Amino acid sequence: MTEPSWDASAPTVLRRRAAGESVEQIRLDLIIPTGKRKGQNPGLASIYRALAEHEKTQAYPEAIETAHTDFAALQQRDLSPV
Repeated sequence: MTEPSWDASAPTVLRRRAAGESVEQIRLDLIIPTGKRKGQNPGLASIYRALAEHEKTQAYPEAIETAHTDFAALQQRDLSPV
């Protein structure tokens, strides 16, 4: 699962990557909004992991949807009284 801060910054990162900027350049403009590292730039590895996760969701959208559906069904089953 991606971090909430990635969800907000993903469009910016993807747009700037498409324009030819390097992740190293983009990283300097990203700020972590919450948590222990609030106000700092994310690490390169975090950005690359988020980009890889995004590529997977784009390449296999039906698998992601199926996984979400299966997970919701499992949660619903676990909440049902026995």
